[in-house]
Amino acid sequence: MMTNHRRFIAYGILSALLFWISWPTASVSIMLFFALVPLLLIEHELSASKEIRSSRYLFRYTFISFFIWNLACSYWIWNASAAGMIIAVLLNSTMMSTVFLAYHFVKKRNNLFFSSIFFIAAWIGMEFFHHQWDFSWPWLTLGNAFAEHPSWIQWYEYTGVFGGSFWVLAVNLILFQTILKTANISGITWEKTKQFIVPVILIVVPIGISYARYTSYDEKINPCNIVIVQPNIDPYKDKFGGMAEMSQVNTMIRLSDSLAQINTEFFIWPETALPNNIAEESLESNPLILSARIFLSKYKNGNIITGAATYKTYTSEETVTARKFRTGECCYDAFNTALLIENNPGIQIYHKSKLVAGVEQMPYPSLLKFLEPLALQMGGTFGSLGTQKERKVLYTKSGIGVAPVICYESVYGEYVTGYVKNGAQMIAIITNDGWWGNTAGYHHHAAYARLRAIETRRSIARSANTGTSCFINQRGDVSDATEWWKADAKNGNINLNEEITFYVQYGDWFAYLASLIAVLFFAFSLMKKIRIV
Repeated sequence: MMTNHRRFIAYGILSALLFWISWPTASVSIMLFFALVPLLLIEHELSASKEIRSSRYLFRYTFISFFIWNLACSYWIWNASAAGMIIAVLLNSTMMSTVFLAYHFVKKRNNLFFSSIFFIAAWIGMEFFHHQWDFSWPWLTLGNAFAEHPSWIQWYEYTGVFGGSFWVLAVNLILFQTILKTANISGITWEKTKQFIVPVILIVVPIGISYARYTSYDEKINPCNIVIVQPNIDPYKDKFGGMAEMSQVNTMIRLSDSLAQINTEFFIWPETALPNNIAEESLESNPLILSARIFLSKYKNGNIITGAATYKTYTSEETVTARKFRTGECCYDAFNTALLIENNPGIQIYHKSKLVAGVEQMPYPSLLKFLEPLALQMGGTFGSLGTQKERKVLYTKSGIGVAPVICYESVYGEYVTGYVKNGAQMIAIITNDGWWGNTAGYHHHAAYARLRAIETRRSIARSANTGTSCFINQRGDVSDATEWWKADAKNGNINLNEEITFYVQYGDWFAYLASLIAVLFFAFSLMKKIRIV
């Protein structure tokens, strides 16, 4: 057992390494198709050994592997929240290992083909669940790993990222089964080599189909001129107190004005560009917004889409996220907000509604609301930002509909389709990736936006406080990307689109189907005895 223990640890580390170098790295993402094989071999050996504590051992080895992978890819969360990083890594590792435990259980009662289908369905079901609940952290959904390879995954316009997860899982399982079939064939022979033709075909054919779509896809020429702004204001030192609010706004006006054209439709400023709490009841008289309007007066067609920290007051506790003022008076909701400011009176408002657990959202606030008095007595704050049910589209007076996607929301495919269904012709992503420092985090976040462009066939203008600001076309190609930690602005034309993709129409149908299959297969296995081989 000691020999096996060392070998299984080595398998687990190899698996974690393959995941890590694939995420998402332009040169070696192909290694993801092999990353699960070492863990599947561990499960196979434990099943064959008839070890009484095989489930416990399997969980231990897979957890070690997934822990290393999650830590290597998510360590940067520590810069913003140490507790958030620890919870994300432990929770993700546990959920992934639990899928292997369920697979082990089902495999003991069914044949390899049945249990392989279950494994694929259960993993996708786990990823889908991780998109839905209040502890959501879908950063490492397998289909996200190909974000730097838009020419490989044009078919995401039908399946979304879960189609990519299926692709990875299916190839890993078929490769694993091929290794089992050829284990007793010594040397490199044609008999052995030809067994690997099927997994190679399953990698190459989807890429070929996608590449054909990539090269033949034609954007309709419907240009919109946009200036994206990256002010590069330090979120820890300057953003929320170290630098005067008006100075921050003046920085964005200066950068906007430096590249503006007479036909510019949008100036896009990043998340919380207007940094401190602004009462929504008095937006029109706010000095920051008045300054923005003075700037806009030079550009008749111009509109500013900007992030802002806002709040709304109530006479009674109207929502589960409503908080009392420190004076004890009732009540208000705080929001992470996107505003559309025009030359005309009236400001359109959207409230961020996919919130970061623990930072912007107390999970399940209706259940944990009773803890608020204790938190306030200890001098802290408690609660979640407010949200809204509808994915509101911001419309200009010329009729252009924009999806105002705020930061973390851009990681959720089906969520973004809600804006497109409501009429969005383009997507504006506003974010502040400076919280994570110069790490892999801001690279990942920018890359995931390319997936949303493919799924929805909507061009994207991305404005980051710092990190990567850029334009993304409907094929997922990036242009005019800014550098890290540099104040900058870019002017570009992107094409508007009104066509609806299959994925926009039906959302995560693939994940719903996989979840149903996983539940049915597991229920069926519960009714069966352990299979004696």
